[in-house]
Amino acid sequence: MYTIDWVRIFTRPSATSRRRISRVVWCLGITSFFTDVSSEMVSSILPIYLVSYLHLSPVAFGAIDGLYQGFAAIARLAGGFLADRWRNHKAVAAFGYALSALCRVGLLAGHAWSLVAATIAIDRTGKGIRTAPRDALISLSTDRRDLASAFGLHRSLDAAGAMLGPLVAFVLLSLTHGSFDAIFVVSFCAAVIGVGVIVLFVDGSSKALDASGRASFGATFGLLRIPVFRNLCVAGSALSLATISDSFIFLTLQRNVDFGVQYFPLLYVGVAACNSMFSVPIGHLADRHGRWRTFLAGHVMLLLVYGVMTGAHGNLALLVVLLLSGLYYAATDGVLAASASAELPQHLTGSGLALIATLTNTGRLLGSILFGAVWQWLGLKPAVTLFATGLIASLALAGMLRPSRVK
Repeated sequence: MYTIDWVRIFTRPSATSRRRISRVVWCLGITSFFTDVSSEMVSSILPIYLVSYLHLSPVAFGAIDGLYQGFAAIARLAGGFLADRWRNHKAVAAFGYALSALCRVGLLAGHAWSLVAATIAIDRTGKGIRTAPRDALISLSTDRRDLASAFGLHRSLDAAGAMLGPLVAFVLLSLTHGSFDAIFVVSFCAAVIGVGVIVLFVDGSSKALDASGRASFGATFGLLRIPVFRNLCVAGSALSLATISDSFIFLTLQRNVDFGVQYFPLLYVGVAACNSMFSVPIGHLADRHGRWRTFLAGHVMLLLVYGVMTGAHGNLALLVVLLLSGLYYAATDGVLAASASAELPQHLTGSGLALIATLTNTGRLLGSILFGAVWQWLGLKPAVTLFATGLIASLALAGMLRPSRVK
């Protein structure tokens, strides 16, 4: 029923225009749906597998978790730059999706933590390559007044895949008595479907691109001279540095609430379900009432997560954390991309989106490593307190740097 309402919202002409979300956005959303089913099947089992079965220390897990979140930053700039340079965002995005799909085959070779880390690095390279060209395709096929709505729809389908992936992993682990190979095989099949959708159904024409400029690394970093875009980069980077990753939040909840490890993947399901449910309406809200205010409000939700997670000792607190985390993602990821897209010249859309994503993901990488180190050396509560303080300071900075043309 809710999906039908989404379709009606996006396809119903308004009183002032006949705008709608393009077919490109829908197809890219379906591609991301299957790709996230694939990737989240694997990522949802990694924290409990590495910590509980391979007995990695918090600082070692923080390094691998940061690798998972931040390695894509290394490839993002290259992917965005090449897509703009070649004026073929579809081809570069499809290559990134295909590279990630092939990594599922590599996981079948063994389960040593070093092999898992290497496979993650390659998989995140594929994610880094594809993300900016994909987001550029969304931006270039959407009216600028509806950017947050378009990104919200894409993130909703993406999150639906992220919700289904851990659920499939949970079912497979239950039915196969802990066979990780079964997860990797099914994950590969889902990834192949995603690659097929973008190759066969996404229009890769570059007719919408402005031919007045040419992509270069100098032009890409020159985007930081645009005051609005520069402020978005600075504020987004500061906030990401104070972000505790889902993996650490869920490990904290598992220790405090003390549920069985077989239920660990279901935490990802809960967050993704809330993200999928709220991304579309929050995207509409951001387009009509202020993208910047929505983005900052999302980080307030994250601050509330910090407050609840350390004192969570019951199922109600667990549900509150999952709900707040889903709202945080719905109000930040697509909204930041929409805000940045509105300020970028067409011929540098992919490069600009890659640049801001690289900065924010580098912040998450450093933050994940720092949190793991502080947890190991000082304890969990001091680590959360430190990050909560940093998030408050970052919100204050973001409020002062509010881009003048972003509401």
